[in-house]
Formats: sequence, structure tokens, C-alpha cells
Amino acid sequence: MDLSYSVEEKAFRDEVRAFLEEKVTPELRDKVRNRSDLTKADMEQWHATLNERGWLAPNWPKEFGGAEWNAVQKHIFEEEAAAASAPRIVPFGLGMLAPVLQKFGSKEQQDHWLPRILSGEDWWCQGYSEPGAGSDLASLKTTAVKNEAGTHYVVNGQKTWTTLGQHANMIFCLVRTDKDVKQQEGISFLLIDMDTPGIEVRPIILLDGTPEVNEVWFTDVEVPIENLVGEENKGWTYAKYLLTHERTNIAGVGASQAGLDMVKRLARVEMSGGKPLMENPHFAARVAQVEIDLMAMSTTNMRIISKAAAGQAPGVESSMLKVKGTIIHQEINDLARRAAGVYATPFASEALEGANETLPDPNGAGPVSARYFNNRKLSIFGGSNEIQRGIIAKVTMGG
Repeated sequence: MDLSYSVEEKAFRDEVRAFLEEKVTPELRDKVRNRSDLTKADMEQWHATLNERGWLAPNWPKEFGGAEWNAVQKHIFEEEAAAASAPRIVPFGLGMLAPVLQKFGSKEQQDHWLPRILSGEDWWCQGYSEPGAGSDLASLKTTAVKNEAGTHYVVNGQKTWTTLGQHANMIFCLVRTDKDVKQQEGISFLLIDMDTPGIEVRPIILLDGTPEVNEVWFTDVEVPIENLVGEENKGWTYAKYLLTHERTNIAGVGASQAGLDMVKRLARVEMSGGKPLMENPHFAARVAQVEIDLMAMSTTNMRIISKAAAGQAPGVESSMLKVKGTIIHQEINDLARRAAGVYATPFASEALEGANETLPDPNGAGPVSARYFNNRKLSIFGGSNEIQRGIIAKVTMGG
């Protein structure tokens, strides 16, 4: 008997499980399990399904149309959604921009943009990183200069690693509005329509063969002055606030749990030395260690979610969670690849499209290579793990 959840929480889990069983179609579930590329229509459909149920924005306050779940509810939903192979919601509008608008945006911006995020009318992407400004984000060079009339900013520059930017109609951007002050003090936060003349999106093909990220170029792009969030030159404050939410989301406890379950399933049926791989002492020890780490991270994750639900920006804990979460996720990916054995060999995109046709694959192990190669990025994006360790050391030890 599970004594770690209250009666109400167990009832909520049952409700979530029943909802997912009904709403996650077999086609959608198979796409997620097989690491097939989800189309824009797939992602929009799941967005609309959750919005209709009122579960799209679990951390949002109810005054903005959110579910206002507590930490346990959010944890339960994430865990069950991963187990049911439901798509992960695109986080840029819901989990990144929305908290910034709710805390720093004007009433007019909140009234206009937040309902459009929920409805799916706007698809947002993130304009932070640049070729020379990744983890050292404050060195960004993209400029925004007011026109003579003071009605628009004129934006010039380049952003890179813009995830799913090919689908977006809006981008929130960090831009330099003052070159004559300390780097962090001359940055502003702009909301930019992707259909504005002068914007070009160029795909970047990743190691797994997918065009998941993009370069975005700005040439004399005019942005209305009312699309400035908060105060001019205060964007670094808003950027840091957003990044704490992004890094918390990267941890992906539910996805890691689902991945670990897959590792165990594969290791019970794949053979090594005449025995199931799970009976190999070295492999079993690695599985046990990552499971212990995941349990500890899950507890930390719930504490951070509780702070966010109470309206507090997660602090250095979000960096800790980002580092540990990505390490765990990549370790699980590596264990799955090793458990898959020969089935994990092909990783070219044409070999991974749909079912693995190059080899018989009775245990559904083929997609693990795509996950492994794609998720090498986890320890880099959202602020590299090396930078996050520096932040942790500085905050906790001083300096």
C-alpha cells in the first residue's frame, strides 16, 4: 500500500490516469514512444486538449486562467503523463514567458498575451542565445534602437539555438538598448512578431537528424514600443527570473522516470553472458544509483515547485536541479542504449523514421539512439552545467 500520498492525492492520480488513458490517442502515444517527430498539429492538439480540461497551466494563478496546482499535483501529473507517453507541452509561452508577464508585465500586456498563450493563438519561441553569447548571455550583441518618433525599436542581430522557431509566430528577445553601461545593465526584454519584415529563420540540423533548432536573423525589424516588457535596460532582471523557471523545467522528473522504466524493461529481456542484462552486477549497480539519484531529485523538484506555486522565483536550487536533472537524464539514455545493444546501432534519421526497419526489434528498443544523441544537448542549453556549477558555488560559498 502506498502511504506516501493522501487519499485526495491518490484520487487525483486516478483522475489524471483516466484522463490520459482517454485523451492520449494510440497514434500520438506511438509517436512519443518511438521518438518520431511530432508535427505542429500534434503539439497544438495536445495543447488544446489540456486547455479544454483546465490543466494546461498548472503553475499559473487562477486569476490568469491557471490550475494553481500544488507541488504534489504537478508532480503526479508529470509522472503520469510521462508514463502514458503524452507529449510534453511546449514550454516557451506557458512556462517561461508567462511567469515574466505575470510578475513584470503591464496590465495591458497580461490581458492581451496571457489568454492567447492559453488558447494557442500564439506560439512563442525564445530569443536568448547568440553565436557569441550562450552561457555568457550578458555579452549579447543584438541591438534595439528607438526610431526618431519614439514609437518603435529597430532590431538588428542574430539569435541561435531557437527551439521550434520554425513553428512560432512570436519570439521574446533579449536585446541591447544601451552599449555604454555595464553589460547586464543595458539589456531590454522585447516581444516580437515573427511575421515582421526583416526576420529570417534558418534551420539547424541536429546530430539525430532533426531540424529542432534554428538561427533567427533580424534586419531593421520594427517593434512597437508597447512590446517592451517592464522597464528599458532592466531586461537582465527579467531574463534571470525566466531562466530559473526554464532550468526547473529541464529537470524532467517524469520523463526520467519513464526512461528508467524502459531501461529496466529492456534489461530484463536483453541477454548478456547467457543471463538477463539486469542480472549483470555492474549494470544493475548503475541502474540502482541512477534510481536513488532520481528519487532524491524528485524530492528537491517538489520543494522548488512549491516555491514557484507560492509566487517565489526559484533560487540557486534551480541551477542544482538543472545540473542533476540533465546528468540523470543522460545516464538513463546511456543505460537504455547499452541495454538495447545491436538495436541501438542505427542512428541516421532515415533509419529512425517510424519503426526500425533495418533490424527486427521485438522490444521497441530502436528509438533509444535518437534520444541519446538528441539529449547530449541537455547539459548545454538553459545555461551549461559548467556555468551552473559556478553559480551554485558563488551563491552558496560567497565570492
